[in-house]
Amino acid sequence: MNKNASTPHIESKPRGRPRSPEIEAAILTATTELLATKSLREVTADAIAQRAGVSKATLYKWWPNKNLVALDAFLSIMRQNVDIPNTGSAFRDFKLELQSVLRFYVGPQGRLFREFIAEGQSDPEFLELFRRRFLASRHDDVRIIWERGVRRGEIRSDVDPDIGMDMIFGPLIARMLYGRGPLDDTSAEAVVALVFGGIQKAAA
Repeated sequence: MNKNASTPHIESKPRGRPRSPEIEAAILTATTELLATKSLREVTADAIAQRAGVSKATLYKWWPNKNLVALDAFLSIMRQNVDIPNTGSAFRDFKLELQSVLRFYVGPQGRLFREFIAEGQSDPEFLELFRRRFLASRHDDVRIIWERGVRRGEIRSDVDPDIGMDMIFGPLIARMLYGRGPLDDTSAEAVVALVFGGIQKAAA
């Protein structure tokens, strides 16, 4: 499990008593199980509540709508399955990170990621939350690898980290969205090697 960040929570205005960790875990687990076999639009708040053994009122007390429950579940399961490696080498860390992310997205989570993006096209508020809660969170996690590489003299300090990290993870997103090209460990290593050809210090 990723030790660099705590379990994420959707930004909302809780009412009444604080969330029960046990009930929250049951809701997120139920949501993850439903989304493993059904699309985001097919999964309803009623189905989540019934599977979790809670009332729909409890669900809506903590999340404004079921899309945000799904996003919270997605973030939680990703943090459980995608670590931030620290091997002592930025190249190896990025390779392992990209391979781990690829394996995560090959499953139902890849489909859900695409559905989040599609949902955001008609729901700007959800898209903005997706950017802040998912993209910004992932950016902060991965930047740890980049900054370690700069400090160790492996990565050029004059390279914009946002551009560099986009170059590493951008091909993954493109292949997920377009369905073109393999998503495997060999592809991940090839992408990282190609990018490091431009960002790596000559002496590293």
